[in-house]
Amino acid sequence: MARPACGMDFGTSNSTLAISTGNQPPRLVPLESGQPTIPTALFYSFDTDETRFGRDAMRTYVEGADGRLLRAIKSVLGTSLFNDTTRVKRRLLGFGDIVATFIAEVKARAEADLGHEIDRLVCGRPVRFVDDDDAADRVAQGQLEAALRQAGYHDIAFQFEPIAAALDYEQNVTREEIGIVADIGGGTSDFTVIRLSPERARSADRKADILSTGGVHVGGTDLDRLLSLRKVMPLLGYGTLTADGKRPVPSSPYVDLATWHRINRLYGAPVMAELTSTHKEAADPKRIEKLIAIVEGRLGHALAARVEDVKIALSDADVARFSFHADDVALDAPVSRDDLDAAIAGAARKIADAAHETLKRAGIGADAVDTLIVTGGTTRVPAVSEVLSELFPAARRVATDAFGSVGLGLAIEAGRRFGN
Repeated sequence: MARPACGMDFGTSNSTLAISTGNQPPRLVPLESGQPTIPTALFYSFDTDETRFGRDAMRTYVEGADGRLLRAIKSVLGTSLFNDTTRVKRRLLGFGDIVATFIAEVKARAEADLGHEIDRLVCGRPVRFVDDDDAADRVAQGQLEAALRQAGYHDIAFQFEPIAAALDYEQNVTREEIGIVADIGGGTSDFTVIRLSPERARSADRKADILSTGGVHVGGTDLDRLLSLRKVMPLLGYGTLTADGKRPVPSSPYVDLATWHRINRLYGAPVMAELTSTHKEAADPKRIEKLIAIVEGRLGHALAARVEDVKIALSDADVARFSFHADDVALDAPVSRDDLDAAIAGAARKIADAAHETLKRAGIGADAVDTLIVTGGTTRVPAVSEVLSELFPAARRVATDAFGSVGLGLAIEAGRRFGN
């Protein structure tokens, strides 16, 4: 039997794995409860010493089990946070080991579905892991490759995620066209301008067809953070003053609490000492008490999940209600589409600027783009969708599988690189 090649979309929010075998079209492997996506999340249980993954990890955490939840672990690649450790009972775990643990679990689930081992992989990567720092970007890919090898992969290649999305779309192209792929996921916004055609789709080397790539480290988790800082963190005292009215209370705990991959940094004695001092000096100590209760109860990820729920709800509604109730904390506030748009306006401009810069590097104008290919869950956010439509008003808009197209394209690439 031919050794299969696979493509993995290791995402900030969700991950997928697709298999390419023989002449069959690539397929997404069911990774959790029959679904092809698995949230990129781990829960280390203090009660049972088990490690849970994906939806099961988040459900276990939300149900109140004692342990440590980690999400958005891709975001630490190439940053100083990668060298931090997180405590799991008496163990100190490095982020390289945590990333490798998640990847190994995805690999094991795929192998269970297939009935045999897989060790050849094309892994997706954003156009930029780290903005404006080429050295850090190379370090990030090296960190990811080390985790892949630790997880058991031997033959490893990388491909830009938006290019993978283009390869998936190109299977249905009937004529030559110029497309721009907008891949906007949980952690990054990536763009690729590429020539597409049925003939080009059969070529193994597509370098000449890629006119430009670009991107910015802005994605859905950044939108969560911005919305949280605008509408939720003020309920906990963010932006309020000390009792003497001379200065605002320290903002760093709020920024960490609003940022998925920084939440666990709050759970230690130094931060609690800082919050206790803030409570004594605050003009509105009752709000600080709620912040302390959330940190003491290690409820940060549950709070962030409710913010994410509101963001998603506002894709289809003009108003949603933020509601968070746990122990001594009760937070309620209406959130409008206008609130979300205002919170993320700066991020939307950065996404638009990255797309425009990618066009400039390709040496073409927006009117030369035949097709706008959108993928990634964050393209569903209305303000982001509107920015893309305004940039390319004449382009035919194609919405691919928001969560599966990159993995499928990576499997196509794997079949070409490794053969079957």
